[in-house]
Amino acid sequence: MQPSLFISHGSPMLALTQTPARTFLAGLSAGLPRPRAILAVSAHWETAAPAVNAVRRNETIHDFFGFPRALYDLSYPAPGDAALAQRIADLLGKAGFATGIDQTRGLDHGAWVPLMLAWPAADIPVLQLSVQSHLGPRHAFQIGRCLAPLREEGVLILGSGSFTHDLRRFRGQPVDAPESPDVTQFSAWMDEALARNDIDALLDYRARAPHARDEHPSEEHLLPLFTAMGAGGGGTARRMHTSTEHAILRMDAYGFALPD
Repeated sequence: MQPSLFISHGSPMLALTQTPARTFLAGLSAGLPRPRAILAVSAHWETAAPAVNAVRRNETIHDFFGFPRALYDLSYPAPGDAALAQRIADLLGKAGFATGIDQTRGLDHGAWVPLMLAWPAADIPVLQLSVQSHLGPRHAFQIGRCLAPLREEGVLILGSGSFTHDLRRFRGQPVDAPESPDVTQFSAWMDEALARNDIDALLDYRARAPHARDEHPSEEHLLPLFTAMGAGGGGTARRMHTSTEHAILRMDAYGFALPD
């Protein structure tokens, strides 16, 4: 049985910069059973309705600008799995979520950067599922619940986003700059709600959590958390990592239905 996870992927520079979050991701796979396949739900693929990719081998999408040449030279050519893509589309379709299959898209940096750190051999099939930011947390949670049976089939469900993500306030702060107080307050509320498995409060975080609309001016970077939570089968979250980068980006990671 595989768990479901939520990780914060941070800046694309996470692939090259030594930070606590990078160290955590580099050691992530050591504490988990090896998955048959990985389904990455990344904040950086938004579509009107769910879509899953089905390719023979994943292209590495460098969906960013102005970074060092070394970042663009990185590649993560993990294989795909067309049969699993159809299985995912069928699971979601049976629940009323018409799901498209994209036969060309590869992996964006929200998927390949953390995967490159955690499973560097790129020898596990990887699929990516899009998010629907306009439909909010409850939709993302329901998508996760539909995907829960995949865990029994050896598929690791990996939500990839950011625990806080207000890039409007990025002013070139160093990666180790002190955390902003509003980031602390929002993250503490979220962590407490996750620890007590208060699903109703979490789904209504935008109205209940302090500074929620500041930390997430748009929701795409938090929605993968709700998908991972839904896929976890209702179990209590376990915080696996916490750190902050550039004062405003919390890099927290959570596991659902983790092995003892």
